[in-house]
Amino acid sequence: MNEETGASLNAPSPLKGPHLADVVAEQLEAMLSAGNYDGVKTLLQPVQPVDIAEAIGNLPLILQALAFRLLSKNEAIEVYEYLDPGVQQSLLDRLRSGEVLELVESMSPDDRVRLFDELPAKVVRRLLAELSPEERKVTAQMLGYQPETAGRLMTNEFIDLKEFHKVSQALAIVRRQAPFTETIYSLYVTDRERHLTGILSLRDLVTADPEALIGDVMTKDVVNVRTDTDQEEVARAIQRYDFLALPVVDSEKRLVGIVTVDDVIDVIEQEATRDLYAAGAVQAGDEDDYFQSNLFVVARRRVVWLFVLVLANGLTTKVIAMNDDVLKQVVLLAAFIPLLIGTGGNVGAQSSTVVIRGLSTQRIQNLGLWKSVIREALAGALLGLLMLFFVVPFAWWQGEGPLVGTAVGISLMAITTLAATAGAALPLLFDRMGLDPALMSAPFITTATDVAGVFIYLRTASWLLTQININ
Repeated sequence: MNEETGASLNAPSPLKGPHLADVVAEQLEAMLSAGNYDGVKTLLQPVQPVDIAEAIGNLPLILQALAFRLLSKNEAIEVYEYLDPGVQQSLLDRLRSGEVLELVESMSPDDRVRLFDELPAKVVRRLLAELSPEERKVTAQMLGYQPETAGRLMTNEFIDLKEFHKVSQALAIVRRQAPFTETIYSLYVTDRERHLTGILSLRDLVTADPEALIGDVMTKDVVNVRTDTDQEEVARAIQRYDFLALPVVDSEKRLVGIVTVDDVIDVIEQEATRDLYAAGAVQAGDEDDYFQSNLFVVARRRVVWLFVLVLANGLTTKVIAMNDDVLKQVVLLAAFIPLLIGTGGNVGAQSSTVVIRGLSTQRIQNLGLWKSVIREALAGALLGLLMLFFVVPFAWWQGEGPLVGTAVGISLMAITTLAATAGAALPLLFDRMGLDPALMSAPFITTATDVAGVFIYLRTASWLLTQININ
């Protein structure tokens, strides 16, 4: 063992994260297939639990339970909490009932609730009934809160002190309870009815006078959230104040749990994934890993908005049909329709992306909603102006005259400005209506810019053609 780093000199690989997990998984599979179980234990000894969990998840199903059983009891509990939900369920099916109960009983409440959310209701009821009374009460209470709220995200494994405790007494309590709590860096102070009254950092506790009262050294202004607070708001609060944990209170201001920063990181990843799926008009559902979903489920999620877009783009076809006269006179006009509607769709998507992200981070409020729309409209006009220098000369040359080039230039300016305005305004409108702006904006922006772009282009060309014929 290297005394400076605390790492074994025989560690399987200096790689980190997913690369290490891949290497460990390959070695694990080879050792398990050969029956070298002692070698498996030696291999996994210096590996972090999160990497062990990923390595086990990469194994064939038949070897996952075998590898998991070779872990020590404490190591198995920690590794299990890092496993993907699908692997967790698979192990529950393959382990003996006694092993399953011991595993679930030892999990932290928030991880246990997250597991129960993925299991069939019948299995959850059976496991709940077999838990100890204390763990059953905590788990049932957390399951009673709405999904994706602070109540579902929190854990009850925290240290709370009383204002009348001396600092020396509080230190003794921290030492005694530290092995059973999520964090000891933030200590919470409650009154006799468990109302949250203050907070104390471990640093302040250690450096305080041992005879001082906790009520005299604590901070009374405590940032907290309620059990029904949305998980995104919880994440923003922890990010805003750089907390390691955030206290959760019920409707009567009693301290019932804390949300730790590691859980918030999972929330941020989950919400960002959903927004990305929604921006691409993909209904992501509740699963975190889209790529492990059934192929037919994947197709079902993606086809909904595709059907909507097919129907909506029938309007574009109608607009073209209504202006077939001008296309018959100047067939080359049709060649630039894909360029114009593609540009409009891209500009609209860019504007909607920055606005949706601004709504998610709440930074758009600093600029103001109307100013955001005007800013994007001006950006769209500027983009159209810049593109004129490349597109118009090419269109002029291809059209062998001013008609096509002028029509493309005027339409390009109008379309980019309109697309940017729609891309900024529609997410704000949908957000105001209580709809998901990420999910709703992309299809509507694409449809609106396609229809409006073709209409503007062909009507402009028709007007220019009329002016030429008059002259």
